[in-house]
Amino acid sequence: MDMTWFDEMEQRIPKGKVRTRFAPSPTGYMHVGNLRTALYTWLIARHNDGTFILRIEDTDQGRLVEGAVDVIYKTLAECHLDHDEGPDVGGPVAPYIQTERRPFYGKYAELLIERGHAYRCFCEKTESEEDTGEFDRGDDPCRALSREEADRRAAAGEPFVIRQRIPHEGTTTFHDEIYGDITVENTTLDDQVLMKRDGLPTYNFANVVDDHMMGITHVVRGSEYLSSAPKYNLLYQGFGWDVPHYVHCSPVMRDAHNKMSKRHGDPSYEDLIAQGFLTDAVLNYVALLGWSPRGEQEIFSLEELKDVFEMSGISKSPAIFDIEKLRYFNSEYIRAMAPEAFAKVAEPYIRQVIGDRDYDVAAIAALLQERTKLLTDIPGMVDFFGELPDYGTELFVHKNSKSNADSSRQVLQAMLPALEALPVWSGESIYEVILKLAEELGFKSGKVIWPLRIAVAGRGVTPGSATEIAEVLGKDETLRRIRIALDKLA
Repeated sequence: MDMTWFDEMEQRIPKGKVRTRFAPSPTGYMHVGNLRTALYTWLIARHNDGTFILRIEDTDQGRLVEGAVDVIYKTLAECHLDHDEGPDVGGPVAPYIQTERRPFYGKYAELLIERGHAYRCFCEKTESEEDTGEFDRGDDPCRALSREEADRRAAAGEPFVIRQRIPHEGTTTFHDEIYGDITVENTTLDDQVLMKRDGLPTYNFANVVDDHMMGITHVVRGSEYLSSAPKYNLLYQGFGWDVPHYVHCSPVMRDAHNKMSKRHGDPSYEDLIAQGFLTDAVLNYVALLGWSPRGEQEIFSLEELKDVFEMSGISKSPAIFDIEKLRYFNSEYIRAMAPEAFAKVAEPYIRQVIGDRDYDVAAIAALLQERTKLLTDIPGMVDFFGELPDYGTELFVHKNSKSNADSSRQVLQAMLPALEALPVWSGESIYEVILKLAEELGFKSGKVIWPLRIAVAGRGVTPGSATEIAEVLGKDETLRRIRIALDKLA
């Protein structure tokens, strides 16, 4: 076999630095485990001043979902997981979409046949068997075919798959950065399909070929692929290639017994964002699903994670996804945001209830920041800014402030003209009216403030004080709402 083309391919491979890849299948959404793989892969590259690559693995044509590639790009961009090479930015080992690399796989499969580590199989197998390689190799007569006989049948147009030739005897040992050295008996391994009848590679074969051709030094994937690692090792050895560092991560679980699954209603990244979680909080929490930093710190920015992330901190134990823990992270992130940044992310939720009313959105956001756990909490907390609720007069009764319907009517009757006369409308000036009114009526300030809160908000619990709410509503709307209250109390 002429090795010129293979030698040229070898010359293209970048060397001398850490190179990692995130290689998702475009199947519709980014589940939490997939996001964690992307994050860990990015962190390993960035922590080591390496290269992070995006590769789209679309050889399983039956599972492709229209628009799914755009979801991948969008998610990585929102999560600030920038890639140095990929389908959209190019790079020295392009193309970065597997179906565009189709001509490569057949050549490498033929090279493996030439070296005695693969063979053509003409047996009738189901499509699923082609994909998984599940069959008893002892019963497969094609393994024993001479090279000449196999070549003759292929040249005659007889359909075939190409299978890996696993040694009948001995053991295979591979090293994983998390699990250490693992040895398996070769008799437990099957002759997996490398190339299907349609000329497309199986997932396992395409991964090995692409990882080598792209110079990948660290392969991050789920621990469910541990059982395939011996076969990957044998492929690398068959080609005479260096084996990359394997980093197998334990699964993300819904509970002690069940893995997270979209089919069972577990959230994807997009679902979490739609539920009101911040991207940075999700990333921080996902980083801790199976990885432990040194020390007690839990809250990390992405830049901090890049500095402290070590593969030695990755756990073998499954990680339980705890939505309440994520809520805690989210509330911590919200409280730590600059007021302007929070106002920006809160505005769409505030606008859901105030529409295009000319209210100070930043002032409303300031009332919410310390009280918000999820962004989706916001509309329910401030809906009274949009429309005054239809409330009953029983709300004017408040034991602590000693307020009742009669005292509330007295307070609001006196407050209305005082507020009408205010030349400057602000929280401070409104509060001065309250203090003066309390003194004139011989009431404590709470007995004056309570009726105003009910009048302007129509509820007993609000984000912000009555004066802050009145300031946002503006003079005309506040006076209108006080008159409505007086009508209820008449």
